[in-house]
Amino acid sequence: MFDAVALPSAQAHLPRGDAPDPAEEATRYEAAIAAAGGIDLQLLGLGANGHIGFNEPTSSLASRTRIKTLTHKTVTDNARYFGPDEVVPRLAITMGIGTILDSRAILLLATGAGKRDAVARMIEGSISAACPATALQLHANVTVLIDEAAAANLKLRDYYETVHPGGADEIYT
Repeated sequence: MFDAVALPSAQAHLPRGDAPDPAEEATRYEAAIAAAGGIDLQLLGLGANGHIGFNEPTSSLASRTRIKTLTHKTVTDNARYFGPDEVVPRLAITMGIGTILDSRAILLLATGAGKRDAVARMIEGSISAACPATALQLHANVTVLIDEAAAANLKLRDYYETVHPGGADEIYT
């Protein structure tokens, strides 16, 4: 799964979605994070409804790794990863928002026009469980990488472009 970023498999950790006891797996995974001394870099995507990980809207902002019921939209969005004869899961083991916020650094990627509302709410909206990604505003070391389409609804876009006029090319060259 992490071949494209040349990350050694010993350094990439995900909960086992096929575990016989998902609740036990969530507990094991949370304990493994603590035993490893925490998370250095948390890589996140952003759901169109503002979810991070599988922390759907109304997830507790203090939550830890657990089983979460997925919204119909998330199930539909993820169906593309499954074959025609495969059942798309309706539940997921997800790292909780509290666990994510304990990471030393967070990198969130969002692309495409379908993410523009969620990006605007995440960056400029009030912190709320209705948009779990807004919790990232509470973290001191978050980098958000977005494309033009995902940035389309940012009200303060001129300000962000003033702060980083060359965009990501200028910041990371």
